[in-house]
Amino acid sequence: MENYSELLKQAYEKVKPVKAIERFEIPKAEGHVEGNRTIIENFSSLCSYLRRDCGHIIKFLSRELATPAKIRGKELILNRKILFERINEKIKVYVEEFVLCKECGKPDTELIRQDRLLFIHCLACGAKRSVSKI
Repeated sequence: MENYSELLKQAYEKVKPVKAIERFEIPKAEGHVEGNRTIIENFSSLCSYLRRDCGHIIKFLSRELATPAKIRGKELILNRKILFERINEKIKVYVEEFVLCKECGKPDTELIRQDRLLFIHCLACGAKRSVSKI
């Protein structure tokens, strides 16, 4: 009978290696410029993909892009012309700060308000840390 290490070696030779793929991708804002306004057409789907309140993301984008914003149906209207590259950079910053867990890097998190503080709680590893208010 063959020993364990030889059997294990044969098994590894038969199995094809699997390339790890990331299950979470940062969504890209899509839309168009209309006059002096920038319209993000997929804003509601972006919010549901990130599992965050639309109002929280609007506050963040308004502050970071220095422009007022309002929601119209499923669209977000920013009151000035902004390149989508810049908007997508700010969405990436938002995801890194308010969505991804700093400990395990997974997006399975929730925002919790306790007293006057805002915390991000990871549902995957259980880590909890405070985040800045918007």
